[in-house]
Amino acid sequence: MKRFLGCCFLTCLTLSGLAQNYVSQVWNPDNGDGTYTNPVINADYSDPDVCVGGSGEDYYLTASSFQCIPGLPVLHSKDLVNWEIINYAIKGGLEPRDAFTFPSHGNGVWAPSIRYHNGEYFIFWGDPDYGMMMVKTKDPAGEWSKPKCIIPGKGMIDTCPLWDDDGRCYMVNGWANSRARFASVLTVREMNADFTSPVGDPVIVFDGNGTENRTCEGPKFYKRDGWYWIMCPAGGVPTGFQLVMRSKNPYGPYESKVVLAQGKTDINGPHQGAWVHTKYGEDWFLHFQDKEAYGRVVHLQPVTWKDNWPVMGKMPSKGYCGEPVLTHQKPKTGDKVANVNPVESDEFNNTSMGLQWQWHANYDQKFGMPTPWGVFRLYCYKAGSSDNLSVPINKEAVDGRIWNIPNLLLQKTPADNFTATAKIRMTAKEEQQFGGIIMMGLDYSALVVKRVGKEFQLQRITCKNADKGKSEMVETLATLKPTAEDKVEYQPAIHEDIYFRLSVEYLGGKNADGTFAHKAQVKFAYSLDGKKFKEAGEPFMMRQGKWIGAKIGLVAAQPCGTENRGYLDADWFRVTK
Repeated sequence: MKRFLGCCFLTCLTLSGLAQNYVSQVWNPDNGDGTYTNPVINADYSDPDVCVGGSGEDYYLTASSFQCIPGLPVLHSKDLVNWEIINYAIKGGLEPRDAFTFPSHGNGVWAPSIRYHNGEYFIFWGDPDYGMMMVKTKDPAGEWSKPKCIIPGKGMIDTCPLWDDDGRCYMVNGWANSRARFASVLTVREMNADFTSPVGDPVIVFDGNGTENRTCEGPKFYKRDGWYWIMCPAGGVPTGFQLVMRSKNPYGPYESKVVLAQGKTDINGPHQGAWVHTKYGEDWFLHFQDKEAYGRVVHLQPVTWKDNWPVMGKMPSKGYCGEPVLTHQKPKTGDKVANVNPVESDEFNNTSMGLQWQWHANYDQKFGMPTPWGVFRLYCYKAGSSDNLSVPINKEAVDGRIWNIPNLLLQKTPADNFTATAKIRMTAKEEQQFGGIIMMGLDYSALVVKRVGKEFQLQRITCKNADKGKSEMVETLATLKPTAEDKVEYQPAIHEDIYFRLSVEYLGGKNADGTFAHKAQVKFAYSLDGKKFKEAGEPFMMRQGKWIGAKIGLVAAQPCGTENRGYLDADWFRVTK
């Protein structure tokens, strides 16, 4: 373990600089020859939206973050291909606090839009339970304002603003059937100048009910050459298409065309994203592809205008519906753009949490903290107890399973095939305290060491259909002697130094209905010396979470009670081929 390093300050600065130029070992879309390969971000940035910054040379992307904190990731690019995580717009947690004390799976931040206007950056989103929300800043890499509810109410989702040429302002949004009990309609309403309250009632401008345009949602609002444009997905998330509609009036009526669909490609459901017009006169569209267990990954399509309709992807021989491209020439830029990808590996040599990590609920200090010793400390969460947090407990959320543990330290899966290895020390002060590595989703599996008596048991903890209340299955694989033991009498602990690994293999396949599947299996392994690894249990089929992809990371927990907390010290977490 790296502890009390005299050169820690210099090391932190060096690694901080490296993180800003991080190049992934497992997925890099830049081919190095002026072309790129989709997806440009092979990770779960669901419902992506992008704006052009004030310089015209910078692009900023945000995406749905649901209940995960920090929320609203902010990514930066100079060419729409090379992206890095630079910030989060929500750091202090989601409101109301007690609603997000425990993992509120699938709730929170839905389908945001990011815009630049008059020197400020805005992000709008719909919380399906509480209303339309907004944050803003003058520096996307700096501090964002606290979330403000601009229209309270249930069911309003997928919000996007438009500042019109005459100074009037409009908002378009979709509706969640789970809350409003209607869906597949888009509404537009007028807003005040600072977008803090409506000045008009909503008007239904599009209805996809009973047509191929069912599940129309995620609208984005633009104006071009006197035309109002709403771009939205329709036809269902895994199998749908991109719909574009235009009108001379913000309230319609709108005429529409399908401008991007899977066609003969393997890129299913290409839709919901951002139209980008660059300073070099090019048009591009970023959208997601639903890859099931991997979540919704981000693709980049060229846009060609035909008869004043934006054809996305490969131009068809006739009509207006393009197909996704797999490789293409990169967008034009002013200068050569450095290769960079969203950061994955972490040496934990910094005294701030790496930008790849998110908690599974609102953060509490007792979850864990960075240290100056080259480790990140994750304290054992007292599962089923109310003394973990400083906010009121949600009684319905507490049943002791990992599914309801909020201090899971997780990140997105970064590629179809990869290996994640962690070096940890588990410190147990009491019985049943455990920690290890996890693949988290609606089905999840963790490889942990748990204190039993004066020894540790190596265990696999697995749960299938966790969202349905199913119980965890525990398999004991080995008994391990502690690698160290405290000799002092005050809160004595035993320690286990161990390496944990999970490897993801893409299987592909077909679904029951014949559609293309994105199946993957996970193999777990452990090592006592970091060199020779031994398989730990049977392979596990990776499965997505609630509206998010499966996530990888660390877990530390213990039964509820008044016992002293144990903890997991993570020395490093490395993502490799």
